[in-house]
Amino acid sequence: MTLPITGRSAAEIAASVRALIERGELTPGDALPPVRQLADSLSVNRNTAVSAYRQLTQAGMVVTRGRGGTRVADRSPVAQEGFAAESVLRDVATGNPDPEHIPNPSRALAGVAGRPVLYGEPVIDRELESWASGWMRADLAPAEVRLTITSGAADAVDRLLAQALVRDDAVALEDPCFLTTIHTVRVGGYRPVPVPVDDEGMTVAGLRAALEQGVRAVICTPRAQNPTGASLGEQRASELREVLAEYPYVLVIEDDHFSMLSRTPFRSVIGPEHKRWALVRSVSKFLGPDMCLAVAASDPDTAERLAMRLTPGTTWVSHLLQRLALSLLTDESVAADIANAAQHYAERNGAFAARLSALGVPATAGDGLNLWVALPVPARDVSEQLMRRGWLARTGDEFSLGAVPTDHRLRLTVHDLSELDADRLAADIAAAVRAAGGRLVPAEVK
Repeated sequence: MTLPITGRSAAEIAASVRALIERGELTPGDALPPVRQLADSLSVNRNTAVSAYRQLTQAGMVVTRGRGGTRVADRSPVAQEGFAAESVLRDVATGNPDPEHIPNPSRALAGVAGRPVLYGEPVIDRELESWASGWMRADLAPAEVRLTITSGAADAVDRLLAQALVRDDAVALEDPCFLTTIHTVRVGGYRPVPVPVDDEGMTVAGLRAALEQGVRAVICTPRAQNPTGASLGEQRASELREVLAEYPYVLVIEDDHFSMLSRTPFRSVIGPEHKRWALVRSVSKFLGPDMCLAVAASDPDTAERLAMRLTPGTTWVSHLLQRLALSLLTDESVAADIANAAQHYAERNGAFAARLSALGVPATAGDGLNLWVALPVPARDVSEQLMRRGWLARTGDEFSLGAVPTDHRLRLTVHDLSELDADRLAADIAAAVRAAGGRLVPAEVK
């Protein structure tokens, strides 16, 4: 079919294609004519057609797929973290921290008012910066480190990518990947390049392949990777650093979202000579999702660019919030609460994995809030069976970028279940596997 694309200039051609998309004559996934064919049909220079497609790409209307050509972008929604809206089922797919283990900020709130903060003042509160400097620098190899503040880890990643990339730039993402990261990259109009994750985190071969494809940024979770719970060992981290050393100007973003709750050491992939990098640590997992605050440590140039996007106004982070976070983070009783929460998550996830294994669904608990459970049958079949039993779980394909099979995986958030409910869910998962045609091998008879 010949598309009714018209125009003599790049702007006119781009506007014509956009109109076709808006009228529904072009739908997500539809292919546009090759550049040379379009130029010939409109009797324009090939560079004019290239420029038109570039404008559409930067506007997020189309995506380029190399030999796969240029296609209309898919704007369908992606899955998000949190409770499922309007569900009557017991939700074990939330990815939320346990509200019983989020410190109460009431006492700290009374002491954070202080003097007013005015336009032109530093983006990051000086006292918070002083405290956070030790928290961040202890785990970083580069000598020059600058700190800034953002409204959470997702905000930091979004701004870090925006200050370094343009639409359709390639970004290396872990596969399977954190839902919020997938959403951030997709909304930004960047092109995700999957890097497989195994039991030790991002794979060396996968990262090398992504870099050879020309990615301009890498997003890595060194520990408590979501959804797998994997954490980098020292050897894996060292091997990843060696690969990245060959690409010093590729932006490397480390998202250490679980930080204070993690049961494993932090091992960075950022080498001492890397030029463009950032380590991001939010407080949402241990102080609560409503504490929208993250500290970003980075090289000086990246820090300067990031700070420019956080000038006083609607984009900066409230100094009241910063003072509240500092008050909590330096309170010994809150530190004890965070340590107890870390133990709680580890013990509850471990206990549930043991329940599943005893019933014939082998499972191990990684680091983090969730369990990543392998099944002998498709997860969709098990999920449907669980819904009939009153449970809502997430299937692995929601986290997939396509490089690693995840269709036999469930991600479960079980740390806030009572003992009775945990027993019931484990039994229902085993029953769901049997109903879907799976074979159970209880741990004691292996």
